[in-house]
Amino acid sequence: QVQLVESGGGLVQTGGSLRLSCAASGRSLGGYIMAWFRQAPGQERDFVAAINWSGGGSNYADSVKGRFTISGDNTKNTVYLQMNSLKPEDTAVYYCAARIGPTYYFSQTRQYNDWGQGTQVTVSS
Repeated sequence: QVQLVESGGGLVQTGGSLRLSCAASGRSLGGYIMAWFRQAPGQERDFVAAINWSGGGSNYADSVKGRFTISGDNTKNTVYLQMNSLKPEDTAVYYCAARIGPTYYFSQTRQYNDWGQGTQVTVSS
């Protein structure tokens, strides 16, 4: 099991940028798939992006392709979500999630074992 702590959320205007961080502890992330999900009020938790921690490949939801970038820093055991060109519909609580392999194409919440507490992102129009 890995412990995850998100940070970096906040209030930003439409078109702005934010970078979310997810610090992992408890074990090495070798072999892990790290992902970001988001949940807007009254809606289900949706997949945003995932990365293969060892191989570096990534996968994105269509709604964020070209605007968001997921990356990782092995030295800090931290995964990031760089969010550019933000829109009001990106407003949500963003959650970091982790699972042990094998693919970053897993996009369902039930496919991830470990979760952070979430960080709020609000995009004003």
